[in-house]
Amino acid sequence: MTWRQRVMAQLLVWQYSRALWKEEMEEYKEARKSSRRGGREPEHPGPPASGFSLMPWLLMGLGALSNLFQGKTPNPWIGGLGLLTFNSLYIYVAFRSFDKQKRRETSTRVALLLMFLLTTGLAVGYGDNWLLFFPLLGLATGATLRGPWLGRVGLLLAGFAGVVSAFRDASNAMTIAYGTFLSTMVTAAILSLSEAVRELRAAREELARRAVEQERLRFSRDLHDLLGHTMSVIVVKSEAARRLAPRDLDAALAQISDIESVGRQALTEIREAVTGYREGSLGTELDRARSALDAAGVESVVKRSGTPLAPQTEVLLGWVVREAVTNVVRHAAATRCEITVHGTAELVRLTVADNGDDTPADRSDVTPDGTGGTGLKGLTERLAAAGGSLRAGRSPRGGFTVTAELPVEPGGVLDPEVLTAPRAS
Repeated sequence: MTWRQRVMAQLLVWQYSRALWKEEMEEYKEARKSSRRGGREPEHPGPPASGFSLMPWLLMGLGALSNLFQGKTPNPWIGGLGLLTFNSLYIYVAFRSFDKQKRRETSTRVALLLMFLLTTGLAVGYGDNWLLFFPLLGLATGATLRGPWLGRVGLLLAGFAGVVSAFRDASNAMTIAYGTFLSTMVTAAILSLSEAVRELRAAREELARRAVEQERLRFSRDLHDLLGHTMSVIVVKSEAARRLAPRDLDAALAQISDIESVGRQALTEIREAVTGYREGSLGTELDRARSALDAAGVESVVKRSGTPLAPQTEVLLGWVVREAVTNVVRHAAATRCEITVHGTAELVRLTVADNGDDTPADRSDVTPDGTGGTGLKGLTERLAAAGGSLRAGRSPRGGFTVTAELPVEPGGVLDPEVLTAPRAS
């Protein structure tokens, strides 16, 4: 890229930044008008995040320019060249100071050093209005050198400006020194604060965006899991009703009645998921699992013992039962499934074991590492977040076994994200 192309690209960036700031200001004005009729006061967008906000201070050099035109400056060509060079360096440093990476580059520091040498030469050579370049140098220094060393640099620069000014005009030495220190520190403070506000606003917007994404993911995950499980049960019961209809109409009607009940329950769960008040019950999930297994022609054995569990623990174990039984119905080709829940004072263990065909083709949700498919992986993460664990794999005696363990914490409160529905496999 040639230097002309780089200049044009930089000009486009500046124009875009300026236009964006103007748009933010218009939105701020409209929001402020609306807040007058009742509402929260909007945040001011602050100065534009570009060197344009520092350009008006170049007007401090008008006195030196006036001296050139009035012939009060010896060697006006040298003075004019110095003025042009100083302004060019000031603009270069000002625009680079709004980019963290660029203001720390060597080229920016070299430009600032050249400004210091040029300001010193012009002040010593001409004095008078040319001394005002020291506050401008302080402004550029404060915009560029933001950090723990700024205070020392500001004091040294102010002291140097006072000494040079005393050499040319002792009456204005304190004024120039004070103006240089003030412009250095105030510029650094304002720009640092403005940059922090912009970063905080950007971080807040990013957090809000991520919160929306997380909520959408949670809702889609819940809805996906609910519909996936419900559709599996409905399909199994529909197949059972079709098989039973020719020889046992009453049994087929019972299956159809179950389909209606499952459909109504699914509608209720979807409504609860939408409103965000759905709570799981392990007992309910065990009843549904028994019904789904019976409809699929799988003998179900449910054993539950031990101490009562906290609602949060039941939520997680209910999702494990739902996921494991759904996989048995879909993939296992099993004839028997045993669900065991045993709790002690410290630990509760849930085991779902079947005797199905354990060939990889039938057990498509099992990965080579034995952790399971998407649903089991999601459950593993949730149980781990609650201090528990989940293991899934083929049993040495044949079939497939899912084992979940959770610490017993009566009355404990888990992270709401942990209690949301896992992604169905």
